Amino acid sequence: MADDSRSGFTRRDLVRGALVGAVAATAGAKTPAEADRGIGPGAVPITLQINGQTHRLTAEPRVVLADALRDRLGLTGTKVVCGRGACGACTVLVDGNPVCSCLLLAAEVQGRKITTIEALASDGRMKPIQEAFVAADALQCGFCTSGMVMSCKALLDRTPKPTRDEIRHAVSGNLCRCGTYPHVFDAVERAAGIRTAEGRAHPPDGTPVFQTLAASRTFTSDQRVDAGVAEALDLEEA
Repeated sequence: MADDSRSGFTRRDLVRGALVGAVAATAGAKTPAEADRGIGPGAVPITLQINGQTHRLTAEPRVVLADALRDRLGLTGTKVVCGRGACGACTVLVDGNPVCSCLLLAAEVQGRKITTIEALASDGRMKPIQEAFVAADALQCGFCTSGMVMSCKALLDRTPKPTRDEIRHAVSGNLCRCGTYPHVFDAVERAAGIRTAEGRAHPPDGTPVFQTLAASRTFTSDQRVDAGVAEALDLEEA
């Protein structure tokens, strides 16, 4: 065996020195702010910009945006259905882009512009896209509606006159178990002014589509349904 004591600097000293130098370089790269920054596991202060207002809350870093909106801030218009980003019911806008709020940590969207379904209506009046959803009967159970509306709003914001294919693509991440997609397509086209509530092209005088929708909310009886109901009742009495 070789006697390491004969040499003033051994291979063991070389390895030890390299390891110490690497650790020192890593520690030196961190600023004092980074070293002192609290990241949990306990609750930390979070500041969110939601619907034009600043909201400050304290939450654990693991809290997702959907839960922060619903449980901490009372903005329950955002729905949570699957909780894993598969259905789109929890869709909100972050910097104008539709995202699944159940997949985003609340802490990671600090400083970004967040828009929820609550921002669409103001002074008791709905936005044209919401009016169109009502007029086109584009909702049934309602679980997917708020997320679907937010996806459609994002589409109209970037493409005021979308094609039918663009509408399909915009809501492809929103699952509607009731199958209202044809009505959703119709609602987006109405809100975009592509068609009126009666299914015709937008009036040439430039009448806003939401006024056309409001004026068309008159329900009429379907004679075929009336006849069928009368026949069923007659058979039941016989």
